Amino acid sequence: MLRKIRISLACVFFVLITLLFLDFTGTLHTWFGWLAKIQFLPALLSLNVVVLLVLVALTLIFGRIYCSVICPLGVFQDIVSWISERRKGKRHRFFNSAEKKFLRYFFLALLIIGIVVGSGPLVALLAPYSTYGRIVQNLFAPLYGWGNNFFAYLAERADSYAFYDKTVWIRSGLTFGITVASFAVVVVLAWLNGRTYCNTICPVGTMLSFLARFSWFKVRMDTKKCTSCTSCSRECKAACIDIGNHTIDYARCVTCGNCIDQCKFGALSYSRPKKQDPSTDEFEVNTSRRNFLLGTALVTSSIALAQDKKKVDGGLAVIEDKVAPRRATPLTPPGSQSAKNMARHCTACQLCVSVCPNDVLRPSSNVFKLMQPTLSYERGYCRPECTKCSAVCPTGAILKITKEEKSSTQIGHAVWVGKNCIPLVDGVECGNCARHCPTGAISMIHLEYQRDTDPLVPSVNTEICIGCGACENLCPARPFSAIYVEGHEVHRTV
Repeated sequence: MLRKIRISLACVFFVLITLLFLDFTGTLHTWFGWLAKIQFLPALLSLNVVVLLVLVALTLIFGRIYCSVICPLGVFQDIVSWISERRKGKRHRFFNSAEKKFLRYFFLALLIIGIVVGSGPLVALLAPYSTYGRIVQNLFAPLYGWGNNFFAYLAERADSYAFYDKTVWIRSGLTFGITVASFAVVVVLAWLNGRTYCNTICPVGTMLSFLARFSWFKVRMDTKKCTSCTSCSRECKAACIDIGNHTIDYARCVTCGNCIDQCKFGALSYSRPKKQDPSTDEFEVNTSRRNFLLGTALVTSSIALAQDKKKVDGGLAVIEDKVAPRRATPLTPPGSQSAKNMARHCTACQLCVSVCPNDVLRPSSNVFKLMQPTLSYERGYCRPECTKCSAVCPTGAILKITKEEKSSTQIGHAVWVGKNCIPLVDGVECGNCARHCPTGAISMIHLEYQRDTDPLVPSVNTEICIGCGACENLCPARPFSAIYVEGHEVHRTV
């Protein structure tokens, strides 16, 4: 009963969180965006006291059910381990091993140092939720996108608009490489020995293990019923049952229920502490009722935490792709307030990247801001009416803002590059940047004020420019735009 309830809830959480990263329409975030906010590290970085207290209380009462139900990377490891078991045709393949305390505390210390000094890349590499988010965004999302495009192709020929084509592209080669490496480590460890990553590398698991030692409900062993058959130990993916000494390492136990399900002698039960019966010197156990209580608590807590196409101009000339300019100061999303706030709070889960409808956000390749979102305008621009990234961020790196607030937030300012400007290079009128500027910050003036015969070129009023990138994106100059946006370290209101 315990195992079935745990698996059912874990599947629901896992599927919904995965879909949050795959749904490029942003529809699911309206209903299930809270699933990202109840992850431990995002709640810690955003100082979400309510969520933290709930997670701490759950761990003190029921043990590390967060790791086996809520954390998507933990459930992903279980899926890989289950596939390995079926692939090899082996059951009871695990074995007890000693806790690797040095490694666990080392990675925990790295995380704490990263949080204290504001090292976003270090935190991003160690955060389990963010690691899974990058795996979905970089490895699974392209497959999902190609599948969507196939249905869009079929729908188009049936005169249906149920699907629309979505460009699939790799936003950052460096981030993709890091994601592949992380994916390989997690899969290999889970394939060979279950929850090794969870109980050796993951710093969140280590933090929760301090509380799990004192949990009220635990898997308890009745030594008088135990026959030392080792079935439970060989079924424990956390490698925490020492059958020789009849002990369970509760710091590593993730309350999966596999051992209870496997024991044929009723020696294991998930129960709260009971007073000893002096006549029998045994604990009173009612396994079915304990499992029912756990299932009810889990349900209650879950509700409470309730194609590469050639582009041509008129079919005559190939249009070159734009090349990103070298910005002295990278652009951070509206709502992030400053580069410092982004660096201190962002775990690079890339949920904002996955939901951006304009293909503006992508992971940074800067070593000091590695994998954190930055803006670039080769494929689109940051539309003033769109606030999706601020609505989904679970850590407070991008604070939620309204459309009105975004329209008045200056994240950078436009800079004109005369050597690329079409009126000067080709001698023809343009003015595309001025026509499409949503704030009216660009006006066309004669290159020389006293000569009306000189070409009209853009002039930028940096006081009212918000850095949305419409000018840079819609500039017809190729491959480098004649106007680009330079970022600001600290955003301001115009």
